[in-house]
Amino acid sequence: MNNKKSTWVPKFAQEARFHNWLKDAKDWCFSRSRSWGNPIPLWVSDDYEEVICIGSVEELKKLTGAKDITDLHRESIDDLTIPSQKGKGVLKRIPEVFDCWFESGAMPYGQIHWPFEVSEEKFQKIFPADFIGEGLDQTRGWFYTLLVLSTALRNDTPYKNLIVNGMVLAENGKKMSKRLKNYPPPMDVCNEFGADAIRLYLTNSPLVRAEPLNFSKSGVKMVVRNVFLPWYNVYRFLIQNLIRWELKLGKKFIWNENFKADKGALDNHMDNWIIAANQNLLKTVEYEMDHYMLYKVVPKLLKFLE
Repeated sequence: MNNKKSTWVPKFAQEARFHNWLKDAKDWCFSRSRSWGNPIPLWVSDDYEEVICIGSVEELKKLTGAKDITDLHRESIDDLTIPSQKGKGVLKRIPEVFDCWFESGAMPYGQIHWPFEVSEEKFQKIFPADFIGEGLDQTRGWFYTLLVLSTALRNDTPYKNLIVNGMVLAENGKKMSKRLKNYPPPMDVCNEFGADAIRLYLTNSPLVRAEPLNFSKSGVKMVVRNVFLPWYNVYRFLIQNLIRWELKLGKKFIWNENFKADKGALDNHMDNWIIAANQNLLKTVEYEMDHYMLYKVVPKLLKFLE
């Protein structure tokens, strides 16, 4: 039910992939046997029949008698014991730590230390999040653990909108590898074509439809040639004609941001058509961006230029 409260882009990732994963989800073993990570706060007797789950630093201080606890990592708390209330000697912390995905799923609460340092009123202003974005592989990762913890703690979705992107692959379709170096260094591509060209290349790619993209330097170059250069030429055409207009009339051109042409006020039909087309473009782009339909924007910009 909580899965249906949010809006996913694209929709199939929510209605098919994620829904099927939730329907067949197995029990999540969130403990890990590692020396690093956040310790699971369970203190138990040797026979595991007496268990205490610690809910705060203050509670840990009270039960262990420790005066000052400033670090909750294993090396700082594993030697702390709690006297048994059932005559079982002392309770010791279990050696396991949390799965790192548990920590990721707890991000909305951990980042502001809710409920210890933030009021419920303030928390509700930032929860659920307006949107999150990650790769399709997080269906079984971050998306899942966020929703599991949010359902357990709040019976709610942790995000209003979820934007799923596909996976960026090497040009030959294989996984990008630091060892193989089968991809161009990102900063080299930025320095050669500009960061905006890369942004537009990715925005207008299958990635924003949650499909894979074989990243290629030539693809970024094509964006510069087919999108940025036409935009620049249009801009240059405008500036050149404004300069001619100013020289001819002998006055400075000043754009009025509040200008709105009344219907029928302009005699030239082309002027009316261009203004209408421009307003439709602004309205459409704003709508598509508000609904995170990024892949619908660039084609409409290019059509307007045509």
